[in-house]
Parts: sequence; structure tokens; C-alpha cells
Amino acid sequence: MIDELNHVVNVLSPATNVFGGAVPTKVINMKQWGSACFIVQCGVGAVGTATITVEACSDATPTLTTAIPFLFQECVTGDTYGPITQAPATGFTTAAASNKVYKVFVREQSLALTGYSYVRLKSTEVIVGAIAGSVVAILSKGRFINEVPSTVLV
Repeated sequence: MIDELNHVVNVLSPATNVFGGAVPTKVINMKQWGSACFIVQCGVGAVGTATITVEACSDATPTLTTAIPFLFQECVTGDTYGPITQAPATGFTTAAASNKVYKVFVREQSLALTGYSYVRLKSTEVIVGAIAGSVVAILSKGRFINEVPSTVLV
């Protein structure tokens, strides 16, 4: 089945002011997965911006975190994406626009350098303005493919 190739995880539920303040997603256990793509969906909210970072985590709590570099792609018009861009560990700041989507790619190598196997996305509000949105993660390159994958939220 095609669905066995990926595991979709709701890591930040839809909300009216989803990125207000400093907001981390749920922590994902990547031990059985080779890569993750966080889909950051923003609806209404043309003013607010946030800095997006990715943190490698020592465990599910997380007890320790380390910001890591990642790749991202931005879409602020329909389904027209810009180029895939390398973001430093300090992240990038989102555009002030409604109806935008970001794909945030986390590679296994970035996690391996930290020695951690857990990851989360974190947004920190830069310009205050309520943004409706959510974040899902699509995990791929599974080490053991099952029709019903094991949970990665522990």
C-alpha cells in the first residue's frame, strides 16, 4: 500500500492564535524513521510573523534540546513554492501574509550529529498578530514498514 510509506502525525492542532508566544509542537520519536517534513499551515492572519526553528530532543519530555539546521520551502501564493532553502539552527522568520504554507524538512543526518533521536518544531512570535493554523508532520523512510505504524508520540 502507498500509505505504508509515510506516517502522518498531528503535532500542533488547529487553533485561532496557534503561533502566539513560544509554541513547540509535540515531540516525535524518529528512531524508526529516516526523515520528517513538518507542514506549517497558516490561514487567516495577515500581520503576525514567527521564527521557525527545529530542535533535536534528548527524549520525549524533552529534557535537553539542541537547535539544528534544516531545509524549508515557502508558499505564499496558491500552490506556488519558492526554492528549497537551507535554514541555520537559528531558523527563519515567516512572511506577514494570510494563507501561507511552509514545508520544513528534517534530515536524519542533522539529528545524528546531536546524538538525539527525537525532534520537534518550535515557533516563536516575532510580530504580534493572531494567525490561525496548525502543524502536521509527515515521516518517511521507515525502517520497518507496517500497515498500521507504531506511534511516534510517546
